[in-house]
Amino acid sequence: MASSSTFRQEMPPKGGYGPIDYKRHLPKRGFSGYAMFAGCGLIMACGYFTQRMGNKKRRLLQREDREAYLAIMPLVEVETDRDILKRLKFNQAQEALIMKDVAGWNVGESVYNTDRWIDPCIEDLYYLAPNKEKDKASFGYNQFV
Repeated sequence: MASSSTFRQEMPPKGGYGPIDYKRHLPKRGFSGYAMFAGCGLIMACGYFTQRMGNKKRRLLQREDREAYLAIMPLVEVETDRDILKRLKFNQAQEALIMKDVAGWNVGESVYNTDRWIDPCIEDLYYLAPNKEKDKASFGYNQFV
């Protein structure tokens, strides 16, 4: 069968095709090695400076806390001693009331064979107190369920 259309060959453009681009043309990305090294050094120097300033501030705050603790500690010790003596006086009054019928009983006599002061433990201070008060003195304000 003969075709009425004429066949036309596809030809290259006039002057030919351009050169084939086969080389890699990667864009330059990022900083050079020297720039990155300098940047890291600068960041580390800033970090060391910041850490040094933070350490100075931290030491200053620790010193302030220590001085406040040392200033308030005598008052805390006095209050603790006052509470202990108050509790011991209450215990001796209760002991005198409980043991009034026992002959030869000396109220407030130490159970230790020494003349030195020995700090009483929690059990010695609160043995006549209710359990709730004893637990509060022993464990603080913890609530055990």
